Amino acid sequence: MNLSAPFIARPVATMLLSLAILLLGGVSFGLLPVSPLPNMDFPVITVQASLPGASPEIMASSVATPLERSLGSIAGVSQMTSRSSQGSTRIIIQFDLDREINGAARDVQAAINAARNLLPSGMRSMPTYRKINPSQAPIMVLSLTSEVLDKAELYDIGSTILAQKLSQVSGVGEIQVGGSSLPAVRIELQPQQLEQYGVSLDEVRQTIANGNVRRPKGMVEDADRHWQVRANDQLHEAADYTPLIIRYQDGAALRLGDVAKVRDSVEDRYNSGFFNNEQAVLLIVNRQAGANIIETIEGIRRELPALQAIMPGSVDLNIAMDRSPVIRATLHEAERTLLIAVALVIVLVFLFLGSLRTALIPALAVPVSLVGTFAVMYLFGFSLNILSLMALILAAGLVVDDAIVVLENIARHIDDGMSPLKAAYVGTREVGFTLLSMNLSLVVVFVSILYMGGIVERLFREFSITLAAAILVSLLVSLTLTPMLCARWLKPHQPAQEGRLQRWSHQAHQWLLRHYDRSLSWALRHRRITLLSLLATIALNVVLYVQVPKTFLPQQDTGQLTGFIRGDDGLSFQVMQPKMEVFRKAVLADPAVESVAGFIGGQGGINNAFMIVRLKPLSERKISAQKVIERIRKNQPKVPGGRMFLMADQDLQFGGGRQSSSAYSYTLLASDLNDLRTWVPRVTQALSALPELTSIDANDGEGAQQISLKIDRDAAKRLGIDMSTVTTLLNNAFSQRQISTIY
Repeated sequence: MNLSAPFIARPVATMLLSLAILLLGGVSFGLLPVSPLPNMDFPVITVQASLPGASPEIMASSVATPLERSLGSIAGVSQMTSRSSQGSTRIIIQFDLDREINGAARDVQAAINAARNLLPSGMRSMPTYRKINPSQAPIMVLSLTSEVLDKAELYDIGSTILAQKLSQVSGVGEIQVGGSSLPAVRIELQPQQLEQYGVSLDEVRQTIANGNVRRPKGMVEDADRHWQVRANDQLHEAADYTPLIIRYQDGAALRLGDVAKVRDSVEDRYNSGFFNNEQAVLLIVNRQAGANIIETIEGIRRELPALQAIMPGSVDLNIAMDRSPVIRATLHEAERTLLIAVALVIVLVFLFLGSLRTALIPALAVPVSLVGTFAVMYLFGFSLNILSLMALILAAGLVVDDAIVVLENIARHIDDGMSPLKAAYVGTREVGFTLLSMNLSLVVVFVSILYMGGIVERLFREFSITLAAAILVSLLVSLTLTPMLCARWLKPHQPAQEGRLQRWSHQAHQWLLRHYDRSLSWALRHRRITLLSLLATIALNVVLYVQVPKTFLPQQDTGQLTGFIRGDDGLSFQVMQPKMEVFRKAVLADPAVESVAGFIGGQGGINNAFMIVRLKPLSERKISAQKVIERIRKNQPKVPGGRMFLMADQDLQFGGGRQSSSAYSYTLLASDLNDLRTWVPRVTQALSALPELTSIDANDGEGAQQISLKIDRDAAKRLGIDMSTVTTLLNNAFSQRQISTIY
């Protein structure tokens, strides 16, 4: 049976089949999305809850614990961690790799609703969730600066205009606005005046809450007219709150301005952001799990001109960081490597065959096979990434083998005197099933990766199927197009008409055969030496395997660094700000750094800062990102009470959803917090003694200093004071408590 006979006999149909493969592949190439690596994001959902003024212990016990108990009952949860800080709790839920993220999100929302009755009644809002992985690097950072507006107004623009609109872009998971907070009226009570007039904190709070309301007031109408009723019940600025009357005392009105300083400010004053040397409000964009980075960034860029047009002219909107140029440059290099590989294969085939007409046949088989693979990639929902392009680069050397096998066997029969048409029938009948078995065995080898499961299978799935598809398309081309072209293009053998290149190719081939014959004869005469060299090679491979460093993936240079600045526990915001400035200037002074953006405060705490460093293109900085980190670490000044940690962002993070300031993390678990506070310093000290580690970011276990009050309940009861009154007093006095809302 001759598999190629129908295609040799029908050249027009065979050409149309090849053109159809080229057209399908070409159209599919334009539709393939672009990404740095195959889509293998961990299904991670982040739940956020806030209770202003609550300590970390209260957040952990009264907010995190009820949520964890409810969320822990969801099927498919592989890991759940939580972090409670002053006034906020973040719970990170990682699901099994095969769990669909949207179905998991529905289960998370149901679990939050189920825990609603167990949460504190003083929470401003219900917990919210986002389909993002905090361990993944941001895909884009926008900065807002202005010489006219203050940061509170910039934050208002960023959170109410930009963040709301950009969150609607497909693929955007969360937009974190940092560097300031929403405008607010801050009221700082004066203890001496309160004592002088005998006014309690709760009395002041109640006065403000009653003076600023927004409630329905109804309407008035008669036979001919209809009026909506309005009133000045809503107060918007500090000047509106200052004259509020707390009470009448000794015939005179005691106003809020008599016992407090009232000023226009922000909700949280422990916030500060920067972009290079300017104060700025930052919008940090994180993508959803499974979203394509390039498509998401392009969607954001399309929205920016319209958003810039509706903002005040004094506001400058800049792109502080964009992941897409580095990804595009990396893929451009991979695509160029693929083209070079194809060109080298074609040139080598031409040199060895010695005839342009003969070399053109396998030269056509290579692009048809590779371009046709793009159609299979599109059908499977793959993307153009490093691994899929690497599969095509590897396939460039494999797909040409099939065409050469068919071509050489047909050429052999032509040299023996057959006509090209008859040689094509005879030659393909001899090697057709050999090609089939050879290619199917290669496909089985590469497809076997799909049975490994877990992370490895997810990572190399596109590589395996892409390579297998290229081999199968090459098999189809070798059994159809190649023999048909051999039957029509090759000429009967005429030694006298051989060209100079053909003669040179033949001589080079004979020279190789002679030397191979000599080396083979020598190896057969010295069998013991040959066997000993084999054993020595095996032993050397074992030694080298032990000594070579091992890692799951090589360290990437994405052109982006993430920095974390840690202050000693208990340091105030005012003390941390100048330390942050020292680190910022040190990073910005490095010649390889293009821009630095970051903020201090916010959800990270008043003594922690977050920094995103964009490096110059590799052609300008000449050194890798890791070398830049080492140079910055070596040249940074010593800052008492502050430490900076830099790490190169990677396209694939295995942090289990937890944001980390280092490449590796070690987690200690205990049922008692005191045990952790005892052992964390010991483990940290032991790790610091290892010469392989450069820096260790660890909590010393003590945490911020606390003031603990022990209430004499008997005396309080005798004086008519309950614990609710005590805690309310402390909350009014020492927390940034929100007591009313300005709409």
